[in-house]
Amino acid sequence: MIFASIPSPGSSQFEIGPLTFHYYALCIIVGVIVAVNLGKKRYVARGGAPTLVGDIAIVAVPAGIIGGRIYHVITSPELYFGAKGDPLSALYIWKGGMGIWGAISLGFLAAYIAYSRSKSTQGIPFATFADAIAPGILLAQAIGRVGNWFNRELYGKPFDGPWALDIPGKGLFHPVFLYESLWCISVALILIKLRPLSKLAPGSIFALYVAMYCLGRGVIETIRIDDASLIFGVRLNVWTSVVVGCGALIYLIKRNRSRSAIE
Repeated sequence: MIFASIPSPGSSQFEIGPLTFHYYALCIIVGVIVAVNLGKKRYVARGGAPTLVGDIAIVAVPAGIIGGRIYHVITSPELYFGAKGDPLSALYIWKGGMGIWGAISLGFLAAYIAYSRSKSTQGIPFATFADAIAPGILLAQAIGRVGNWFNRELYGKPFDGPWALDIPGKGLFHPVFLYESLWCISVALILIKLRPLSKLAPGSIFALYVAMYCLGRGVIETIRIDDASLIFGVRLNVWTSVVVGCGALIYLIKRNRSRSAIE
């Protein structure tokens, strides 16, 4: 056996002089850089302006972070507004706690509005833009999950396999952050390879991103043990994965059926 378990980082931050840097925040920043650069490359390959992805990111990224935090706070209110909650800590984004559904929703809305108002779209539909940035968003999510490792969060049920995550003072658990990170990378690679081989309608790649992410997230969510809101005994994010994933599949089918009818 090469290793007995995955160790937890000794610290979630480091200091340089008077400045404190949080690994979680740095992972988000690195993820954004990767997403913008890959999205730019793919969008330019579709005839888009080289600067537009970066311009849209200036609006969409902050909106996504705000949306992700709002979703997390709303779905975990006891951490901030319960008997032992601290409302002010809802602002401490660097400590972790981002709901991907809120991030995607508000970030996507902000991107759509910014794209619609831009004079640099050259007539390229937003659906094509969305297809271009989808794999990069997945890679950003994968990198962001590494930040959860530094924060010693996002782990699952007790597990004693060789890749178990060792949480000091608590034991060995499923490294849920790693599962989701690997799933996001896998889906991103599939989508990157898919485009040249397909005749899918614009917007299909983004819909596939949403549907495939929901599939993996829904399964992974079932082994998480952190506090979560329940509906009929099932974690809220499982329900969200099912609803959003089905919506993406319906969009994908209707979009391509309409295209086939036209052709």
